[in-house]
Amino acid sequence: MSLAAYCVICCRRIGTSTSPPKSGTHWRDIRNIIKFTGSLILGGSLFLTYEVLALKKAVTLDTQVVEREKMKSYIYVHTVSLDKGENHGIAWQARKELHKAVRKVLATSAKILRNPFADPFSTVDIEDHECAVWLLLRKSKSDDKTTRLEAVREMSETHHWHDYQYRIIAQACDPKTLIGLARSEESDLRFFLLPPPLPSLKEDSSTEEELRQLLASLPQTELDECIQYFTSLALSESSQSLAAQKISTHCDKIEANGGLQLLQRLYRLHKDCPKVQRNIMRVIGNMALNEHLHSSIVRSGWVSIMAEAMKSPHIMESSHAARILANLDRETVQEKYQDGVYVLHPQYRTSQPIKADVLFIHGLMGAAFKTWRQQDSEQAVIEKPMEDEDRYTTCWPKTWLAKDCPALRIISVEYDTSLSDWRARCPMERKSIAFRSNELLRKLRAAGVGDRPVVWISHSMGGLLVKKMLLEASTKPEMSTVINNTRGIIFYSVPHHGSRLAEYSVNIRYLLFPSLEVKELSKDSPALKTLQDDFLEFAKDKNFQVLNFVETLPTYIGSMIKLHVVPVESADLGIGDLIPVDVNHLNICKPKKKDAFLYQRTLQFIREALAKDLEN
Repeated sequence: MSLAAYCVICCRRIGTSTSPPKSGTHWRDIRNIIKFTGSLILGGSLFLTYEVLALKKAVTLDTQVVEREKMKSYIYVHTVSLDKGENHGIAWQARKELHKAVRKVLATSAKILRNPFADPFSTVDIEDHECAVWLLLRKSKSDDKTTRLEAVREMSETHHWHDYQYRIIAQACDPKTLIGLARSEESDLRFFLLPPPLPSLKEDSSTEEELRQLLASLPQTELDECIQYFTSLALSESSQSLAAQKISTHCDKIEANGGLQLLQRLYRLHKDCPKVQRNIMRVIGNMALNEHLHSSIVRSGWVSIMAEAMKSPHIMESSHAARILANLDRETVQEKYQDGVYVLHPQYRTSQPIKADVLFIHGLMGAAFKTWRQQDSEQAVIEKPMEDEDRYTTCWPKTWLAKDCPALRIISVEYDTSLSDWRARCPMERKSIAFRSNELLRKLRAAGVGDRPVVWISHSMGGLLVKKMLLEASTKPEMSTVINNTRGIIFYSVPHHGSRLAEYSVNIRYLLFPSLEVKELSKDSPALKTLQDDFLEFAKDKNFQVLNFVETLPTYIGSMIKLHVVPVESADLGIGDLIPVDVNHLNICKPKKKDAFLYQRTLQFIREALAKDLEN
């Protein structure tokens, strides 16, 4: 400023002087003007250069620092210094206003050209490559359901993000989005945070003791007698897992007493015991039937655990996890899968429209998974529980049928059975075929069975349950859709007229103590004869399509007894084809391979029975 003033004064002095200028004075003044003008220009240039470099430094990012920060799993929030001493100076204020103006210009141009942000994200300071993350988060919280589902699908199909971007989604998404990602087949596991730390155990306590206290705190009044029995047994013998899987009516009490965290502790402690983990998942699946507990289940970290379990190569583990997540997912699933009802396909969210249901009902001493595996060796033992995980690696309805008929929903049902009352069972439990059929029918209807065309596939005693369920449904108006949508039934060695196993068991009843299920399979059972006569007339009237398979080889029961469990004459329903197969009773529903006659004929029947429905 002083240099400029001096130059002005000199110019005025020259312009107002009346005396003839002297030559020396004239050139001296010109030199002074040039000197001071040059100094002014040089100083101004240096000042501008400094400001430009300072501004450049302020807006330039160190890319190495950015890359290092991207590797961290945090959501970064813009912070302002609290030191007022840093916020002073004219140059500082000028730069601040300039930077603010530039950011406004950039934000305005972005909105005009791309319109990337609105509402909560309109003020977020992010780079171009971050737009997709926050756009998807915004879409996932839309009021429009279709938009939310599309956002979750796009997230699950993204595989090029950096680790920190997945973590941003994990920390910022809502429970619906988290559950949707867990039920998306291609989702990256980095979308899921680790479960929160578990609370410390009480002093001088153990996990077993806390579980005992939890069981003891559950009310025992107005309960099924068997639940009371197993709970008291667990408290006296410390075999809590047996009681825990029976509890399905104490969900609120379990949650209020920290049961979700306690079960998670048990789940981690028994990571090498799949059977214990499955029982724990069974309890969580029952709790997930109650929608008011969903937020507690999500907060406790179970969704992250189940997302990992869904990707397990073991069918039983992934199916238990699929049941839990389906019960939690109220965005795309209207049905509820109660205890013992498992979806084998589709276990993930899918864009494939589901046009029909195929239901698998196992028989005496069977299970939802092991009954439908590939064929065993000939020396399979019916009484020995097959706990080896290697025996469960293949389930042909899930691996073969789902690929051949992707438009099907495939459900497998599990219920408890016993050959003999020698087993440790509830002494008050005497479940007849009529009781079980009514219980299964109620569960299947809750799962939406009857809303689509249905094909029933059953083995042994499971076929009797199917017959009884259909007869029961025909007497209840609210179950009429189950009858109207039944397209066909496959019976694998079903003892329509009784089983020799029952005859054998009754003859040595003082040694074997046959269970009620076995007694009902005897030829002279009045209930069995009435069931056969009523269903045969009913099936003819409804014109059901029926296919019957029957074994021709005897089955080893234990190491000493060899018995033809269901003879050909007993497997003949009276309608439909009857096909003898050279296998024993256990392997009649277990094809050796995909091109085996058993599987190919079953597949052909399903396609023919559902031909019109699958075409539409």
